[in-house]
Amino acid sequence: MIEKDVSPYARYFEEYTEFRMQENSETSITIVKGNLVQNGRSSASGVSARVYKEGSWGFASHPDLTDGAARSVVRAATDNARILSKAAGHRETRFPPVAGTADADYVTMKPRLDQQALVGFLTALDCHIAASYPSLASRRLSLRCLDMAKSLVTSDGSISYSFIPRTLVSVVLSGETSTGPVDVFEVWGGLGQFEDVFTDVERLYEPVDRLHRHLMAKREAVYVRAGVSDCVLAADLAGLLAHEAIGHTVEADFVQGGSVARDYLGKEVASPLVTLVDYAHTAMGTPCPVPVVMDDEGVPARDAVVIERGILKGYLHNRESAHRMGTEPAGNARASGFSDEPLIRMRNTAILPGESSMEDMVTSIDDGYLLIRSGNGQADSTSEFMFGIVIGYEIKQGKVGRAIRDTTISGVAFDLLGTVSMVSRDMTWSAWGMCGKKQSIPVSMGGPAIKCAVNMGGR
Repeated sequence: MIEKDVSPYARYFEEYTEFRMQENSETSITIVKGNLVQNGRSSASGVSARVYKEGSWGFASHPDLTDGAARSVVRAATDNARILSKAAGHRETRFPPVAGTADADYVTMKPRLDQQALVGFLTALDCHIAASYPSLASRRLSLRCLDMAKSLVTSDGSISYSFIPRTLVSVVLSGETSTGPVDVFEVWGGLGQFEDVFTDVERLYEPVDRLHRHLMAKREAVYVRAGVSDCVLAADLAGLLAHEAIGHTVEADFVQGGSVARDYLGKEVASPLVTLVDYAHTAMGTPCPVPVVMDDEGVPARDAVVIERGILKGYLHNRESAHRMGTEPAGNARASGFSDEPLIRMRNTAILPGESSMEDMVTSIDDGYLLIRSGNGQADSTSEFMFGIVIGYEIKQGKVGRAIRDTTISGVAFDLLGTVSMVSRDMTWSAWGMCGKKQSIPVSMGGPAIKCAVNMGGR
């Protein structure tokens, strides 16, 4: 276990320093067609220090949690920063100080279950699926638990402790058709340890049944029509668009590297119906799936408004980029493991709800598609994107029709957002995202459904 208060280690600081003690603990259980194929627990812990000296950073880490290790990493990081600063010849003054105190502890108050009980939970769900849907070609169930505990102290006076757990159950159902296999998947869970997130296996029966209905519909799926169509993107797709195709383009390191968003600040980049926010820890009165109260540079976290009524309002920063661009950081510097340096990262990125209903959005389309679930996606610094669609349906004369085969959607995200004509009033989070920007770290994305014009991949 890490220490909650690491402020005593500040006695070793000689320059501007961030000292972090961290432990990531993971549980992974997987069952395939009734067979337990993965059952493990792992933990990685250690200390790290990052030191800033006249425009240069030094970093060091150690896998021990001892006073000797703490003293060693602070000394090594300090030496590294001084050597690099001298070699670079920088004379840059330090960016403005930021200090705060934070405590975000989401540890469960319930008795902890052992590994055997967790396997029993997943086995019970697998047995229910096998008995309820005997015609399945295959089924795959996984349980993933990640607990991230961090303690931080900086030479500016920031002190924080956080324990952010995430628990997820995923189910993949597969079937056979005359033209080959089809499958669908869903992930449930979010913020909290297992005992708080999954209290009763029977509560997953109805969501699994809904997933099975998607699979049955997909067995009779049809190809989509290639080209631009009016579509309703469900919250899962809208959230993925917000994260992958917009969020990364406005991260300040990408902006400084030449992303398309560099030239758009203060300009219209979306429909006036679109407001996009990277939430810190609370959204609409409830904790976000990945609450960040203080980032790993010691900056108290606050919401960052990216797009407001269609206008690009700002970027996501760490302390250094904010200083260079003449603005204030909002707490977007995050590190995945103890041996990682903080990078500019998203937290909980979402389009804000509007005033339409899903029913009205579907009714408004004469010939188009309802796109529900993405299996994968990618985007680049130009905001060009391509997402795979694994669950979707035709819309004919304002009614949801036949399921569609797996397809892709693509385009330029800022152009797509310009076509948004309706935004639903509901808000849904996808709590299972892992962002792979150099370090794999939990993120969440979400929002309402949106109606827009989308380029479909076709057959």
